[in-house]
Amino acid sequence: MILGNVGNSIGADGSKSADSKAKLDDDLNRFLNLLVTQLKNQDPLDPLDTNEFTAQLVQFAGVEQQIYQNTQLEQLVGLQSNAQISSMVNFIDKTVEVIGQQFPLENSQATFTYTMPFDAKSADVIIRDQAGLTVFQDNAILDPGKHTYVWDGRNSQGQIVADGAYTAIVTGLDRQNQLLQISQSVFGRVTGVGSEGSTTSMFLGDDIEVPQTQVLTVKESPKVASN
Repeated sequence: MILGNVGNSIGADGSKSADSKAKLDDDLNRFLNLLVTQLKNQDPLDPLDTNEFTAQLVQFAGVEQQIYQNTQLEQLVGLQSNAQISSMVNFIDKTVEVIGQQFPLENSQATFTYTMPFDAKSADVIIRDQAGLTVFQDNAILDPGKHTYVWDGRNSQGQIVADGAYTAIVTGLDRQNQLLQISQSVFGRVTGVGSEGSTTSMFLGDDIEVPQTQVLTVKESPKVASN
């Protein structure tokens, strides 16, 4: 068969259907050239079976229809993504709670949560900068349940660190010295929204991108006191 794989590659414009259509056109041209050559050189006493050519032409038509349908679906997905971005614009400057560990430090203030399971024996709150260096460490509350931690942007020496992206890691052991499974969430002010493919995302601070599906809560951002 001349037909190749038309569904797994992406064209230069980012469209699978565009690349598939180009490949289909190339395959069809090769097929027609081969067909004309064979017809010119066929043995009059033993003519070629036209059923096979007809079947392949029908197959080409079916693939072309499928590509057309995929193109329409891609356009619908694009329109849906645009609509999602338009609706997400309302999140800008709002504070969201998202599942994860990376958070923005803004105006030397940051908030995150952790949910401590039962039977915790020891646990620590560790904050690292973008280089992976530990800048602050504290004891975590061992009582089971969700706890909110507010960090004032000071390192372990009491010095104020620069605003930016940081990572909070809450880790601990249970009474059997097994590693605890501690879920975490972070808070951040939305500074932008975007879309790539079928995934829509929010930007927290300058560097942190989170999928919309990880958003837990949305609320008005606190007003920053002016000097």
